[in-house]
Amino acid sequence: MSALPWGRRFLMCPPEHFGVLYEINPWMNREVAVDLDLARAQWGDLVATLTEAGAGVELLEPQPDLPDLVFTANAGTVNRGRYVPSRFRHPQRQPEVDHDVAWFETNGYDVSWLPEGVRHEGAGDALPFRGVFLAGYRSRSDAAAHGPLSTLLGVPVRPIELVDPRLYHLDLTFCPLDERRAMVAPHAWDSYGRKVVEALVPEPLYLEVEEMLGFCANSVVVGSTVVMAQCPRRVGRLLEGWGFDVAVVDVSEFLKAGGGCRCLTLALDVAVGQGPSGPLSGESAIGAPDGPPPSTGTPAAR
Repeated sequence: MSALPWGRRFLMCPPEHFGVLYEINPWMNREVAVDLDLARAQWGDLVATLTEAGAGVELLEPQPDLPDLVFTANAGTVNRGRYVPSRFRHPQRQPEVDHDVAWFETNGYDVSWLPEGVRHEGAGDALPFRGVFLAGYRSRSDAAAHGPLSTLLGVPVRPIELVDPRLYHLDLTFCPLDERRAMVAPHAWDSYGRKVVEALVPEPLYLEVEEMLGFCANSVVVGSTVVMAQCPRRVGRLLEGWGFDVAVVDVSEFLKAGGGCRCLTLALDVAVGQGPSGPLSGESAIGAPDGPPPSTGTPAAR
């Protein structure tokens, strides 16, 4: 196993003001109440699991009236000390940006903006793998963001159209595991996106539909530990056969808002390609290749 070179430092936000106060994805229902005490406990368990696996966690201060600030994956995209803030599609989340930017400016990151008028929702729709960023678009992010994002990050971007509205961000359909392997949900992509991933990922773990809808791809990988909201037996056997340890953390309160383990984290230590100028910054506050290799797996039935 050749471990991912990133995924040891994360930004997270305590769920002090979390709730389902509006509906902007198919999972959200304002009539479903959130147990805030349970959400706090689940979030704390996730932090403890990540730190036990060897990751550091830094904290973004929660803010009243911003319940989704807890989903820091959508704060923006990070590469080699540069931070590109999100441009949210929905007005309910747009006020988060000022708080996100303030944290990154305070911590010494180079803040670079996407053009006005394009929508992109950060690491929720941009994940690094083998020297490129895979970038989802349609539900929340625009394909028009990919060119500027590539320029700002200094890394090639490969587009994937998301065709299932239940899987509205890329990080619900794709999870890098190591330098050769990833959990993938091709049912959620257009035909071109499937070809992109098949060419880029030498050893994919193809998720079945129920596994995909169980947020298996929305997992966090720290070295050889895969932190998941749930782990079906088939997926667990395959991961363990590859040498991974699976840690299941109940985040059911956050699933009510359509977010799992990865949605609650933003990797700060991504360093893909040559990238932009500027050093990686900060310490933990809490202890495209031209010829990508062919796929060597068999996709699940579609």
